Amino acid sequence: MSKLTVDHNYFQNHAEVMADIAETGFWPTTYVSGQSPELPVHHHNYDVIGYVLDGSSYLLDENGERIEIKAGDRLNIPRGAWHAEGAVTQQVTYIVTVSEPIGLMQALQPLEPRGPMPDFGELNINV
Repeated sequence: MSKLTVDHNYFQNHAEVMADIAETGFWPTTYVSGQSPELPVHHHNYDVIGYVLDGSSYLLDENGERIEIKAGDRLNIPRGAWHAEGAVTQQVTYIVTVSEPIGLMQALQPLEPRGPMPDFGELNINV
């Protein structure tokens, strides 16, 4: 089973992120995560690599264990890896890359969540 991994202090600047993206061949987009509740652990159908550009938060691994993340970290979320974004209390900016050229929200669609999804209606977030 594939697992989420976090490479702490992986990059120092935008140029290093762009060079890494060029190596992976993944399709990038910028994602700004505003305040939001913790998500239930779930998985996706696509390989995702994320780069934390600004802010900090945490992820949950397949066991619900907390992994702190901050600017400079790279998140490796292989297809099928159980994980979740933790509660976001202050804005976090990511470059999110996907293994295939599809819409970001389609790629990040939570599959088989281990619990109820939060009501995002008040937050104007689409998942």
